[in-house]
Amino acid sequence: MRDPNRPVPRGVYILPNLFTTASLFTGFMSIIFAVSGRYDSAAWAILFSALMDGLDGKVARLTGTASQFGIEYDSLADCVAFGTAPAMLMWAWQLNAFGRMGVAVAFLSVACGALRLARFNVGVATTSKRFFIGLPIPACGCALATFVLFRPYLPDWLAGQLPYICLGLAFFLPLLMVSRVRYFSFKEYGFLRAHPFSTLVAALLLFVLIFSAPRMFCFLLCLGYILSGLIYTFLLLPRRNRQILRHLTQS
Repeated sequence: MRDPNRPVPRGVYILPNLFTTASLFTGFMSIIFAVSGRYDSAAWAILFSALMDGLDGKVARLTGTASQFGIEYDSLADCVAFGTAPAMLMWAWQLNAFGRMGVAVAFLSVACGALRLARFNVGVATTSKRFFIGLPIPACGCALATFVLFRPYLPDWLAGQLPYICLGLAFFLPLLMVSRVRYFSFKEYGFLRAHPFSTLVAALLLFVLIFSAPRMFCFLLCLGYILSGLIYTFLLLPRRNRQILRHLTQS
């Protein structure tokens, strides 16, 4: 939340907002590609939006140009690039076969994304920086986009059920955005400070895997992140709470 005693700057910072504008533009282009039947191009455009979205905040913090205007502009851009664009992509690709149900499920991505962003902006000053509460909207948008790219790797017995798989994903993933599931934010992981040599090796291996088969490993990376929040919230966190409670009762 902005300090009410702090004067509001009259201008806006150009550099970080250019990255946000690039994210917004590629999200808009994704919609154009989707309605034109260029589904792979639409999916790649969403992933490029995610790259720009990740850079704008880091550029703002590194250059000392973070502002309330940038935060609000970033949220609006995210709603287009990771809410509306994936919804249009899924509807144009598969969900249109379900008629009104397909429209309703596609809209769920937009509505839950907007609610997720509103909740994040309101509670940003009171929530832990280590976790996101609910699946972040860029992760949801990228998961839907990478599934489009992952389609050639689906086995034949699943390819025939593709419309129903898309319907399930487009329904389930937006609900995760407005859930209480905890997802690691990686905000405390300083990319500009020194790390063990093994970290660099792991990053190199991840790059090699993604470069060798980007369609496969981009989706698997998104899927792993989605499952990590579910595993932590419903398996690891209750176990840790029980251990803490047991320790308190014994002491």
